[in-house]
Formats: sequence, structure tokens, C-alpha cells
Amino acid sequence: MPLCLLPNRLLPLPYCPLITCHASPAALRSSPSSPPPTLPNLLNNTTPVPSLSCALQCPHFQSCSGCTHELNLHRPIIVDEADQFFKSVGVSDFDFDSSRLWGWRSRAKLAVRGSSMKPLIGLYEEGTHNVVDIPHCKAHHPNINAAVELLRQGVTKLNIEPYDEDEGTGELRYVQMAVTTYNTSLPAPERYKNGKVQVSLVWNSRNENSHNFEKLNALANFLWRNGGPKSDVRFIHSVWANFQTSTNNIIFGNRWRHLLGESGFWEHAGGIDVSLSPSSFGQANTRAFDILLRKLQKYVPYGASVTDLYAGAGAIGLSLAATRKCRSVKCVEVNKESKLSFEKTVERLPNYVDSSISWHLADTSVEPLSWLMGSEVVVVDPPRKGLDASLLDVLRTISSLERKAKSAPESSYSKVKDEKRPWVLRAMKDSVQIGSKPALEGSESLPQTLIYISCGWESFKEDCKSLLSSKKWRLEKAHGFNFFPGTQSIEILAVFKRGQRAGLKKKKSGKKKKRL
Repeated sequence: MPLCLLPNRLLPLPYCPLITCHASPAALRSSPSSPPPTLPNLLNNTTPVPSLSCALQCPHFQSCSGCTHELNLHRPIIVDEADQFFKSVGVSDFDFDSSRLWGWRSRAKLAVRGSSMKPLIGLYEEGTHNVVDIPHCKAHHPNINAAVELLRQGVTKLNIEPYDEDEGTGELRYVQMAVTTYNTSLPAPERYKNGKVQVSLVWNSRNENSHNFEKLNALANFLWRNGGPKSDVRFIHSVWANFQTSTNNIIFGNRWRHLLGESGFWEHAGGIDVSLSPSSFGQANTRAFDILLRKLQKYVPYGASVTDLYAGAGAIGLSLAATRKCRSVKCVEVNKESKLSFEKTVERLPNYVDSSISWHLADTSVEPLSWLMGSEVVVVDPPRKGLDASLLDVLRTISSLERKAKSAPESSYSKVKDEKRPWVLRAMKDSVQIGSKPALEGSESLPQTLIYISCGWESFKEDCKSLLSSKKWRLEKAHGFNFFPGTQSIEILAVFKRGQRAGLKKKKSGKKKKRL
């Protein structure tokens, strides 16, 4: 998996109004970059908001592959294309939430290269494996930049050798920085600013029994001593180790070890506490994700039965169980690492949640119809490539499949989980079931609402056109979110309903009467 990180600023700026910034790229890059500030300054910088309030103004722009444009961060050009596309398919009120424009990234994976005396901690240069050092990244939460600076000091002081890809030598390969802004002891407005960083060090060895484990321990202790609870300024939440010796481009190995600090890592999103392990997927822009979840909740009826596909640790499905009091929620995810996070999140659901909740380790592309049965709402949050072809095909033919299921004396679909197929057995073995509410009456029914969350604009357009061309779905609403300011990537929330629009039906019936 390629590294996908975007630059940041040293302090989060106030929300930017939707205005156009007038400045030339040359002017923005003309000011010389200052030397790296000392560690305390990273956390307490009081630099005023720049006058070009929607410009990136990052010293790493162009050398770093993270950001692709530096002006008008609040409204990337792709938003205009999205607006025109949605108008062409009948949605005239597409809106776009620009959210936080700097210091928004709360999760980053960075390569560590160079030498112990001059470590490079950053992203690959576009199209290469040359690492660009990004100490002043404007996309990163400010405490990520502080933690990177502290790591740099530790690598030099302890003579830690960064990884050499060509030789396969060295000790520290990558680092993942994840910020938790969940701290109920602080007023809500202060929680983001005071976020603490979970540091995961990817070590070039098989396990903790390797010869260089003492150096790993020394580095962890250095971070904890200088950024932990006994330091002057605390910004380190915990330190973890991941062990990886593979020569491929996969960042993490399979073996993890908690070294120092809190083992639990929590966020608050969509009205619930969400547990995340270092190995599980987490949204980089937690604030924008929270905004999206709260928007999504409005389209799910109270008491509905929901299927959450590509569910990860179940943050979307569980937030609906809590806020919409769903009758049932089924979460389906192919990554087994998400199971533990799901279980921990369920433990913190509010006491009033009385849903039948389940999580299943399964590939959504394998017989997806079985997961849709008995649900009124299906939520899909696929990877950038879009929906699996088999799922898209089921959604396109959903009405005929539903008729067949209801007319069959003993539906073959309802028996699928009793069959001895390997994928069924795995899903049953690794599933988690909470609550025991009875299934929805008429369990052969299929969803009437499809909520599509997309991080890949091109694939979403193709999926959307395919669904609409089937005449089985209509697009009701579409919203855009600025998950990655500084890029042409936007997140889409689209709400589809079964059947044609009421106006179209009346129009057709009117024509028939006229001919009679």
C-alpha cells in the first residue's frame, strides 16, 4: 500500500469562510522557510493567521507528494465537476462542507530514511522511493509535527539507523502517528488542540527477541520521557512497536507489541466512543468524518434494520444503532484486525441501545445478497476502487431478486448460512452477536435505501450511473466533504431510494390517460 499522507500546519487555524484567495503560486513560495522551531514552540506557537486564509503556504509544497494544490483549499476544482454531475442526474442541491483546512490530519504513516545524524521522516517524492522530509507539514495535527521532531531527536541521540531499502538493513522503517482528541476532562472546544499522539514504530526485525530490541526500547523510553506524562509538555499518548522484515512495500508486519502508555485508543465520532487499534483503519480527518456521520444519520429512519458493508470496526453501523435506535445492525468486514475494535466499541455504547448487533468477517464480494436480506437500509463505504462487481450486480437487479425470494416456498437465500461453504463457516466462526431482537418481519425483503460513502470520485460516478441506468434506484441527495484539503480528493455521501420519482410516475400515467 503506498503512503498517503498530506502536509499540515503547526497550529490549527480558525474555520475558513468560503472565499476565493487571490495570490500567485510564486508569491506564496517566495518567503524563505525558517529553521525548525524547538519542540515547545511547535506546541505553543502563536503565529497570527496568514492573510491568505485559504492558501496552503507550506514550505514543502511541490517537493512533497501529499498536496497537489495550494490555493482555494476550501473548494477544490473537482467540486464544480461534482456539482455539474449531480445536476445531470437530477440532484440540483449538492452541497460541500469544507471543514478544517489546516492541521486536519490526525493519522499519518511516514517513512524513515536517511542516516542517524540526518534522518528523513516524511513521504515519498512523486513516482519515486526518495523520502521528502516534512517537519513543518501543514496538514498534520500540530502534535504530529511535535512528535516527529521528538522522534528525529531520539534517532540522532540514540544512533538509530533508518531503514535502507536497497540493502534491507537499518532499524526504523516507518512510523505511524495517530492523534486521539478524546479527553472528556477537557471542554469540547479544547480537545482537538490538546490531542495526544499514539506512536507506532515499525522496526526492522522479526520480533522482540531480536538483537536490536534494546535500541527499540531505548527509543520508546526517550519518546515517553520527553513527551509523556512526566514531561514539561505532554503530547505522547502511547508507544507501540510493529515488527516487519518483508522486502515489499507493505508498511506493517503481523506482529504488534504495546510498549508504553495507554493501551486503549479512543475517538468520539457520530455520537459514540470508537475504539481503534494501531493496526485497524482509522479516518485521517476525524472532524470531517464526524460531520459526515451526523449528516448520514438523518437519512436512516428510527428503528430501521441496517446492513453496513465494508464496515471496518463498525463505526458507521454502531453510530446508527445508538442515534437511530435501529432494530438491527449487521456489520460486514474482510479485515480480521477490526474485530477487537468493534467489540470494545460495543462495550461503550449507551445503555439505552437495544439493537440486535452483529459483526461478520466476510468478503462483501462473495454472495452479497445474503447480507442484504432482511435490511431496510444498506450503507456501503467501499475502498477507492468502488463497489465490487458482484454487489453492484445485485443492487442493479434487486427488485427481481426480491420477487423471486418472496415467491419461493422455502427461499434458497434464507438457507445460505446453513450450507457448508468455507466463507459461510468463517463468517459464523468469527462473527460477534450482541442483542437478540427478532429479525425484521418478511425477512426476504431487501433494502429500500442505499447510502453510498465514496472516497474515489471516478469510481463513484461509474457506480452511480450504473445504478441509475438499471431504473431500480433514484438518487435523492448528495453531499461533499473536504476530507483532504490541499488535494483534488473529496468524500461523497449519496442517498439512493428504490423506484422512480413520484413525479415521473404521475407524468407517465397522465400521458396514458391523454391517449385514452
